[in-house]
Amino acid sequence: MASGFFAILDDIAALMDDVAVTSKVATQKTAGILGDDLAVNAEKATGFLSSREIPVLWAITKGSFINKLIILPVVFLLNWLYAPAINYVLILGGLYLAFEGVEKIIEFLFHREKEGHEVVEEIIEDEKSDEEIEKAKVKSAITTDFILSIEIVIIALGTVLEENHPFITQILVTSLVAFIATVGVYGIVALIVRMDDAGFKLIKKSNDKGFFGKLGHLLVKALPIVIKALAVIGTIALIMVAGGIFAHRIEFFHHVLPSWSSNEFLTILKEIILGLIGGLGAVALFTMGKGVVSLVKKK
Repeated sequence: MASGFFAILDDIAALMDDVAVTSKVATQKTAGILGDDLAVNAEKATGFLSSREIPVLWAITKGSFINKLIILPVVFLLNWLYAPAINYVLILGGLYLAFEGVEKIIEFLFHREKEGHEVVEEIIEDEKSDEEIEKAKVKSAITTDFILSIEIVIIALGTVLEENHPFITQILVTSLVAFIATVGVYGIVALIVRMDDAGFKLIKKSNDKGFFGKLGHLLVKALPIVIKALAVIGTIALIMVAGGIFAHRIEFFHHVLPSWSSNEFLTILKEIILGLIGGLGAVALFTMGKGVVSLVKKK
């Protein structure tokens, strides 16, 4: 009886050890996408009133956990029923990310002064309550997190499948990596968005003197720069993630410029180019679709 009990404990210990080792490998493989996830979501989680930063970030974090709870069983089910379906889901997600990234670039490059009815529309938009604007931003952040989460979960699952681990290990490792992704990413984002508050507290406690006073001023001045940098990095990350999906998940693009695969810089450049092409195509389709809907409504 006792030997059976200890045998069970030994099996559990072996399983946990296997999960720990495999989770480390899977986390390393998802490190790139986690970095992109951080850049994108940090940019989306900033720009709110100081009193609303943590509540907004918590709302996005809860949304991210819900995303994982939806994605994990669906991915396992799809992998069991029809594995190629995961590929199509990733490509559609890549198109969404590319669209979002290219749309930001187009808005930045071709932003112009609005006149006439456009000004009226913008005024109406500005009259939206802070609560409505906040909800819209949170929804956008959760949607983007959903796409990036799919990529993270599938990479983690792929790592476990490559090593032919049993089903229970697949579930534990993939779930653990998904949990680490949410806690790690949004924990760092929380530190970023509270930089200025930490700076003000340091200034106050040090009476604006000495090392801590200077550090406080540095944190306060650095936050706007960090936010602007994250906006740029986040946009590039969206396009790179999308381009990476196209390069690895679409057979035709996988074999385009094969010589570039041996050079890390050229590989990144290829992914950016593919992301831009996919994004421009998605924006064009969206614009045409919007035009068709507008014409139908007028009729």
